[in-house]
Amino acid sequence: MSKDPALSADQIPEAIKNIYADIEGKDLEDFRADRRTRQLVERNLEILSEASRRLPDEFKRRESDIPWRNIAGIGNVLRHDYYKSNPEILWEICRKDLRNLQKAVERIGQMLE
Repeated sequence: MSKDPALSADQIPEAIKNIYADIEGKDLEDFRADRRTRQLVERNLEILSEASRRLPDEFKRRESDIPWRNIAGIGNVLRHDYYKSNPEILWEICRKDLRNLQKAVERIGQMLE
């Protein structure tokens, strides 16, 4: 993966778009029962987690309402403590946390142009 921050700013919304496509029409019970969808979501969360690490700190500070440390940390959990992956937590991230992240990263992307 490139360390170009502009590329990372593009990869995060793409990963979010993929997550939304993967969970479309599903509820928590569907998500819990569908291993493949959970794994697709986990992979895209790993991608956005890693990409978030490559965004310049100065730009992340401008988006201080985003929990950047937690975003970076979810990737570590999914890569190294995968057995602790909790469908309910993943679902909550997908349903409640991604919209604000997407908007913040779009603003960062505009600053990087």
